[in-house]
Amino acid sequence: MLEIIGPYFRRLYETTGLNFNVFYDRYEFDRFLNGASNSLQLIVWTLLLSLLIGVLGAWAQNARSLAVRAVMDAYIQAFRNTPPMIQLLFFFFGLGTMMPSVDMGGYSQPLISSFGWAVIALGIFGGAFNVEIFRSGLEAVPESTLEAAESLCFSRWQTYLYITLPLAFRISLPALTNNLVSLAKTTSLAYVIAVPEMTYVLNQVWSDNVNVPEMMLLLFLFYIAVVTFLASALHSIERKLVLPGYGQ
Repeated sequence: MLEIIGPYFRRLYETTGLNFNVFYDRYEFDRFLNGASNSLQLIVWTLLLSLLIGVLGAWAQNARSLAVRAVMDAYIQAFRNTPPMIQLLFFFFGLGTMMPSVDMGGYSQPLISSFGWAVIALGIFGGAFNVEIFRSGLEAVPESTLEAAESLCFSRWQTYLYITLPLAFRISLPALTNNLVSLAKTTSLAYVIAVPEMTYVLNQVWSDNVNVPEMMLLLFLFYIAVVTFLASALHSIERKLVLPGYGQ
């Protein structure tokens, strides 16, 4: 690929001074691909963790145990009411320093990498919002549906997993889509704990080559493309799973 587009971008630099060196310099191109890959992986794992937390948290909010409900409410209040950047710093520099290190034969390495802490911190942050989104969806499920499940001798967990959760997911999709898209954009904050994602990598590129406008434009376009694709995919799922009579 670099052999195809490289001559064009090198000629562009020589004739106009626009230095998109990530498209003609092999070293910078490899850094660019690594940053893009890390950003996409970070988005995927963060969204999946936030969804898992949302599903389990919404179930815990309706648990019979008062202690479980109190812990869940405290979690939601704590992580919805603090900035995601502060949470990243807390997890990485606060909890991260308390974690044991692994002996790699002459040097030690943290048990959880900066990438891992970013997934944990941002997943927990987004999960706090997803819990409330799924809770509102669960509350919209008709009571008659729950009574029908009970008459079929479904346990509370079976009713939640096979009946109320699928219905709540479809009802919650519009709000869930908005939160997941917002969370995908928030992953760009991971650069503050040195996760080698796109923002961090392009920052290194423009620091080394003094081509700030070009790399800022590339960073802007990258997130436009990624978030547009994610939003389009989620909206497509939303249209296919829409429940007749809800929001129509």
